[in-house]
Amino acid sequence: MSYRPRIPSPGRRTVLRGSLAASAALAFPVAGAAAPAFALSSRPRAGWGVQVGDVTASSALVWVRADRPARMLVETSATESFRRARTWYGPLLGPGADFTGTTPLYGLPAGEQVHYRVTLADPDDPRRTGEPVYGTFRTAPARRRDGVRFLWSGDIAGQGWGINPDIGGYRVYDEMRRLDPDFFLCSGDNIYADGVIEPSVTLPDGRVWRNITTEEKAKVAETLAEYRGNFRYNLLDDNLKKFNAQVPSIIQWDDHEVRNNWYPGQILDDARYTEKNVNVLAARSMQAFREYFPVSTLHESSGDGRVHRVVRHGPLLDVFVLDMRSFRNANSPGRQPDDTTGILGAEQLRWLKHELSRSRAVWKVIAADMPLGLVVTDGAANFEALAQGDPGAPLGRELQIAELLRFIKHRRITGTVWLTADVHYTSAQHYAPERAAFKDFAPFWEFVSGPLAAGGFPANALDNTFGPDRVFLRAPDRANVSPMESPQFFGEVDIDGDSGELTVRLRAQGGSVLFTTVLQPGRVGQ
Repeated sequence: MSYRPRIPSPGRRTVLRGSLAASAALAFPVAGAAAPAFALSSRPRAGWGVQVGDVTASSALVWVRADRPARMLVETSATESFRRARTWYGPLLGPGADFTGTTPLYGLPAGEQVHYRVTLADPDDPRRTGEPVYGTFRTAPARRRDGVRFLWSGDIAGQGWGINPDIGGYRVYDEMRRLDPDFFLCSGDNIYADGVIEPSVTLPDGRVWRNITTEEKAKVAETLAEYRGNFRYNLLDDNLKKFNAQVPSIIQWDDHEVRNNWYPGQILDDARYTEKNVNVLAARSMQAFREYFPVSTLHESSGDGRVHRVVRHGPLLDVFVLDMRSFRNANSPGRQPDDTTGILGAEQLRWLKHELSRSRAVWKVIAADMPLGLVVTDGAANFEALAQGDPGAPLGRELQIAELLRFIKHRRITGTVWLTADVHYTSAQHYAPERAAFKDFAPFWEFVSGPLAAGGFPANALDNTFGPDRVFLRAPDRANVSPMESPQFFGEVDIDGDSGELTVRLRAQGGSVLFTTVLQPGRVGQ
């Protein structure tokens, strides 16, 4: 692998039709072939649905998984009837990639609804095909006045709270789907590879939480097969599959894709693991991650094997997806007076500065998989994020963020907003130099939202190095509150095409908007 750890609105979206019988003839594009033969058995199935990722104004990536070897075929159209459909020949899906595959689409029309269907064909008999699976997405706009609206959150199937059929599974995904966003930003912890899913859990009030379970979720993930099984687990939920078929995604990763609080070079002291070398575990997880998500920089035809990237979504928005996991130094007390590695690594920091300085988007969302000013600990003495509770001048990993914030100010880079998840509650922090120990930066906002399907936790302490003011907070008062006891959280960003204003809404499952603020365009920092 090239990656090496350092080490619905019915008028806009089509409801997924993958469950419909494919009795009508499908024009399967094999030269000279007759209409396909739908056998009653031994034909490929796409039971895990479809996904689309990293959509731009002219491109997208379509993902599917087969239940056996199959050839992937994608057809796109401007209409649900698939008249004048365009055909895209995808890869052969086989055991080497756990029968997953991604097909890149290019030359798409900007700002348009695209309908697609994925068909799987027997590689030995292309007339033997499975039922097509349908999806839809909207390409990024070419015109500023069209506006952009997206959602973000993270943290899925954590702390033992998996898919509960008694409450309808991951219902929050159905709620998000009905909001009909242009895309969804997942801020990490897509799985909890270190989290066992038990058949049932008794809640403090005596109620019983019941989980769908699988063999791979019965222990911590160590093998490639176990990591793959963790990514497959969430796709057992119908709400998530319908969401994926309607809402494209931008995916990043954090620690639980591998194991809690990991860093490159770590050797585990954990009796649950027979493989103690985290670099080995991270490489296995990354292989499964790239197999199960459509990520442009991880695609074999054009990717360079990294998670950090820029996804450009028209003239209003660039999304800078960070990887605060793969290149960090070891977790420590964080008091080093000199730290060039930090949480991003020197190369990723140079990349981020370069991309921010060349961005012409009105808004520059920095998608961080960990918060900046919230103190996240790792054991009694070490720290997992960059804040370490010392309210003074930057030390340790804070030095790297101070350098970045100084760069944004002095290069007069406008419209930066930080979005994250990770801490399992929702909050809004405003950072300002007049409140800070480090003062050479422009004010900015950081918004936190999550989890989507995991335990809720109390709020973390703030570190005053960058002067955060917690303007809003909603968090449980005890650790690991189940989704039956506390709502799940997600955020919404709405950029108006006329004024350029960016509105952030922090939402709770059930339809509540907990907090709203409107940011003005054209300001350094924000």
